[in-house]
Amino acid sequence: MQENLNIPTEQIYYKKNSQRKEIWRRFKKSRTALIGLVLLIFILCIAIFADVIVPYSQAIAQSGKERLQPPSMSHWFGTDQLGRDLFARTVHGSRYSLLIGFSTSLISLAIGGMLGAFCGYYGGHFDNIVMRLMDVIMSVPPVLLSLAVVAALGANLRNLLIAITISCVPGTVRLVRSVVMTVVDNDYIEAAYSYNSSDLRIILKYVLINAMGPIIVNTTMNISVMILSAAGLSFIGMGVQPPSPEWGALLSEARQYMFRSPYLLYFPGLSILVTALSFNLVGDGLRDAFDPKLKD
Repeated sequence: MQENLNIPTEQIYYKKNSQRKEIWRRFKKSRTALIGLVLLIFILCIAIFADVIVPYSQAIAQSGKERLQPPSMSHWFGTDQLGRDLFARTVHGSRYSLLIGFSTSLISLAIGGMLGAFCGYYGGHFDNIVMRLMDVIMSVPPVLLSLAVVAALGANLRNLLIAITISCVPGTVRLVRSVVMTVVDNDYIEAAYSYNSSDLRIILKYVLINAMGPIIVNTTMNISVMILSAAGLSFIGMGVQPPSPEWGALLSEARQYMFRSPYLLYFPGLSILVTALSFNLVGDGLRDAFDPKLKD
């Protein structure tokens, strides 16, 4: 990066493009990572084109005559206790789960990433104050912290996002801080100082850019954790509320029918499992791809 201050823009672009190709080459070496990527793309397509696959009206339409019908050609995943099509509810539930996973991870990355970067860059009293505050938050188990926040604010989607984000921020702060502390002493940071670059410019353009590998991997892993956390809170009635077809809420509704109509548990449960697994597999592949010690 030190040479980036002097070499032409075309050469910088070529170098970055070569780095991306090398990361992709390493990523492709892992079959499990490719399987996870295919599964992830499939799930994202389902969420994006949910209205094309099946109208949302079928996910909320009730039919007393079709209550608890097993899977059939007319209802691929069967129907629930109110006669609603489970396939439609599972497909549209992917939007809620992915929205929670992506939004909470990105918001916690924005907040925790900047706090961690400033702590690692400046150190001193600011670092001590912020990290002791993070220690206090991390002393409470994430699930209990989320439950406390939701109980205080009320059970709905917005408050669920707030609760999960708060529980995710401390871990992000600690990770980014540790990564930034390994970067700030490099020569290209000193070169940026010599060009009278502002601290904010150095942090954003040089420090965080060169620490993006572990940050990207951690964010990818966090998405699966956030999806599982949201499903767990919704399962106990502290998350997304019915009739919204979130996967955890679907499992909660199916509890009393689990022996009579077990298929009500199978499809939402498998959706959560496959989604979390796909993010974990992709995260493992990215971790190996970004590892500079990994040899061909």
